[in-house]
Amino acid sequence: MPDIDVVNSHILSLLQDDGRMTNAKLSERLGMSETPCWRRLKRLEESGVIEGYQANLNRRKLGLGVMAFVQLRCSEHDQAATAEFQRIVETTPNILSCHNTTGADDFLLIVVARDLDDYSSFVDSTLRRLPGVTSIRSNLSLKEMKASNKLPVLPPAAS
Repeated sequence: MPDIDVVNSHILSLLQDDGRMTNAKLSERLGMSETPCWRRLKRLEESGVIEGYQANLNRRKLGLGVMAFVQLRCSEHDQAATAEFQRIVETTPNILSCHNTTGADDFLLIVVARDLDDYSSFVDSTLRRLPGVTSIRSNLSLKEMKASNKLPVLPPAAS
């Protein structure tokens, strides 16, 4: 894994703002020549610090007006039930993320749907059929105040 020095943290911050930035523009913004900039970028990609590039889409403009935070409690935790649960979660496009959590519930999901009727159908057709699920609690987002996939990239502390 490459060191996340000041230059690498700047590269990562710039690319989180604009993932389509060319190497020429990136090197210009960093005040360095293109070849060392390209080498640093390749090391960050090859080490897995940069996992990939994607477009950020507006869910509402795609007709996905409902966002729900769903807490699930499960009674089955054996290997087969867990594997089937994970397979269904990973292949269901309406589930944006799933976290195994501490506390009273086992999982927290972020789910999108067109509207409340669509969400209700999703609960019936998908969530209630997940293996071992004994409790489903939904919280609907009334207003999204912040949405970001940008991670804080901190340069190393001065010693």
